[in-house]
Amino acid sequence: MLKKGDIILVALLLVAAVTAIAGMTMFRSNSGDTEKIAVIKQGNVILKEIRLNEVGKSERITVEGNYKNIILVENRKIRFEESTCPDKVCVKTGWLTNEGDMAVCLPNQVMVKIEGVNMDVDGVTY
Repeated sequence: MLKKGDIILVALLLVAAVTAIAGMTMFRSNSGDTEKIAVIKQGNVILKEIRLNEVGKSERITVEGNYKNIILVENRKIRFEESTCPDKVCVKTGWLTNEGDMAVCLPNQVMVKIEGVNMDVDGVTY
């Protein structure tokens, strides 16, 4: 049987869990209203900045270097579509849609990152 102290402890743990979930939900911003800017860099040089909210039709961007990367931009998302690098981790990363998302082709030193006015912070890092 549960003692009085056990019941109080369980009740406190439940209140703490509900409060934590409610807090994370309340402080999470609505990323749909944020202006998203995709930044394509090679080394320390910014090659292109793209306002993802304003992209009307699909666009392919080719980045040359030690290897060749083809980056596909569609409405509100971006990804490495093809790469001639050996491991292709950049292609396997898939679509980038939210602020803070990033894909990197290390052999070609190319990085694609989505930046925005409001950066979402998850409950773990907050």
